[in-house]
Amino acid sequence: MSKLEEFLTEKGILLADGATGTTLFGMGLQSGDAPELWNVDEPDKIRAMHEGFLDAGADIILTNTFGGNRHRLKLSKDEHRVRELNRAGVDLAREAADACGRDVLVAGSIGPTGELFQPLGALTYEEAVEAFAEQMDALIEAGADILWVETMSASEEMKAASEAAKGRDVPLVITASFDTAGRTMMGLPPKGLNDLRSEFACTPVAIGSNCGVGASDLLAAILEITAADPEAIVVAKGNCGIPQIKGKDLIYSGTPELMADYARLAIDAGARIVGGCCGTSAAHLSAMRGALDSHAREDRPSLDDVVSRIGPLISPLNKAAEAGGGARKNRRRG
Repeated sequence: MSKLEEFLTEKGILLADGATGTTLFGMGLQSGDAPELWNVDEPDKIRAMHEGFLDAGADIILTNTFGGNRHRLKLSKDEHRVRELNRAGVDLAREAADACGRDVLVAGSIGPTGELFQPLGALTYEEAVEAFAEQMDALIEAGADILWVETMSASEEMKAASEAAKGRDVPLVITASFDTAGRTMMGLPPKGLNDLRSEFACTPVAIGSNCGVGASDLLAAILEITAADPEAIVVAKGNCGIPQIKGKDLIYSGTPELMADYARLAIDAGARIVGGCCGTSAAHLSAMRGALDSHAREDRPSLDDVVSRIGPLISPLNKAAEAGGGARKNRRRG
């Protein structure tokens, strides 16, 4: 049994951390800069970010390595630094975790390559596997407890990541972003993530959703994933409310109180690992910690319940499901 599975057995529900990007932008990261460079150039700020999430009660912290593969790093001409930047990211997270006085899991964050697969683009499946394997090896060498593949859109890319993880003896987590009319950018619906597991070379310990267009839509995706497989260990890592453009800034509408209620609904929807994505600060995460600690799982929510408590759905397909009786079907499943 992996450390992740041991934690789940012991605690039942785990709290993952908040938003890396939002937090680093608040610390001075400029749009277009590679956050991974801060693992070497601004280590105190990365350490402070992790410490903030740990102080808020996170059980899992994700490394600052989301774009740490060779294809993403070539945008800043740092593709030759994959091992250095990923190892530094794990070292900083591990240092913060070891100093917090309790057991915490360090998850090596692995994002998309940023490339399109053939025939739509130039990237071959084999090249994707090689890039993910290179990053995973660096994360494992530095002591990551989990390989956390996140914000995925393409089935081929998730398969490539799972193949890269095969035989590496570290638990795999895969989450997708359902941000385009209730599907991923490449057309995968939430329930399709369950079907893909049988095609993965390395079976993930957990699957789920992160990011997307809003907390309500993410909960709609979680309801679909858990309906397709009620026994799956599911991750819900939603954005902090709904993004709103104010001048040059992108502001997220979620308050700590809203994110606490989102955490309760995620548990009721069947999620076992709950966290926050874009816009989720340490203050939001602290409210979520309090909600998880005090909440006893209740009946499975309907889409109506989600909308009334968290806010309107953004995705047209989710809205159509709500209007067409999807809420009533969810209630019957509960």
